[in-house]
Amino acid sequence: MNTALRLLDGPDGEAGAESLTSHQLRLGTLPPPEPAWLIDAVERSGLLGRGGAAFPAGRKWRSVAERSAGRAVVVVNGAEGEPLSGKDRTLMAIRPHLVLDGAEVAAAAVRAREVLLYVGTEYPAARSALMRATAERGAGRVPMTLVEAPTGYVSGEESAAVQYIDRGLALPTTTPPRPFERGVGGRPTLIQNVETLAASALIARFGPGWYRGAGRDLSPGTALVSLSGAVARPGVIEVELGSTVGEAVSTAGLSEAPGAVLVGGYAGAWVPADAAWDLSLDPVRLRREGLAMGCGVISVLPASTCPVQATAEILSFMAGASAGQCGPCRFGLGAAAETASRLARGAGVAGDVDRLRRWCGQLPGRGACGHPDGAARLLGSALSAFAEEFRLHEERRCGSTRRSERVA
Repeated sequence: MNTALRLLDGPDGEAGAESLTSHQLRLGTLPPPEPAWLIDAVERSGLLGRGGAAFPAGRKWRSVAERSAGRAVVVVNGAEGEPLSGKDRTLMAIRPHLVLDGAEVAAAAVRAREVLLYVGTEYPAARSALMRATAERGAGRVPMTLVEAPTGYVSGEESAAVQYIDRGLALPTTTPPRPFERGVGGRPTLIQNVETLAASALIARFGPGWYRGAGRDLSPGTALVSLSGAVARPGVIEVELGSTVGEAVSTAGLSEAPGAVLVGGYAGAWVPADAAWDLSLDPVRLRREGLAMGCGVISVLPASTCPVQATAEILSFMAGASAGQCGPCRFGLGAAAETASRLARGAGVAGDVDRLRRWCGQLPGRGACGHPDGAARLLGSALSAFAEEFRLHEERRCGSTRRSERVA
């Protein structure tokens, strides 16, 4: 892959959003839309969704196109509710025309009659950039409307987005039907993450072979990664899929000794630092190893920070961020968060760790959405990666802060 054609290439992001003139001088205009070719190109490229599930984008597009009858809807998902992710808002704020190109490409492919730009209300720079960009483009090939996504972790979940657009409530619903079958206004709906759409705009210009020119492991292409935690220069970078965690972190440098790495975000997994550096940032490879790339988060936990406390804080967030509709979230996540918090503050009791392990097996697969599944994945990884720390905390001790001394 020509590195000059990566997603973040172009004018310095510090200067703000790239103009339409600069964008077209750099990349040229989009070719005339040919729906069958576009879907075939995205399928052959091997592009995987960048919203978290890593579902093949081309297959998703084809499912909507087969049901469209010229009345489909495209939802550009820029809700980005993951607290540690900054990639989507960054992409929208500095490369809005690449995102809108992707929306046009997707709309042509599935024969959609409208595009809805679903952008987190807490990201004013991203919203402003997209609004200015749509104004620069004029009427365009398909009408585009901005919808402010409400603040909330689950607001970007597909069925929650449909619910909010239709009814003003960002609550996940049980499936089927899925959005590609019956989504916004009862019409077939393609809901796609902004990074996925931006990549599809480049594939439409340069072809699937060009896209497959990058990738060092099982998946082709590049991905945006949000770096945070014990790094000297936190922020968003673009990596070739198959690059290692260590290589990604090296671009930002460490600010202190690492103890573990959170891979994939709050619904991802903890990995001890010594095992994390050689992990391949490849969605397929990570899935085979029981992990997930998720939305491309890499957060380094300092060795000086108690991992039980860090896990408890994430579980408390996840419990509070749920829609509160289903038993696993209303009761299970709350109980897990309270137990982890009790352990973290030095008030653990015998059996707490066993209870957490049991709940890890009971939470997944029982909610309207995958929210409890993600929380259970995070908790299960913590119990594995930090097994000794959890044992010490059950005895009201902490190995990270005052080794062998009581916490309380």
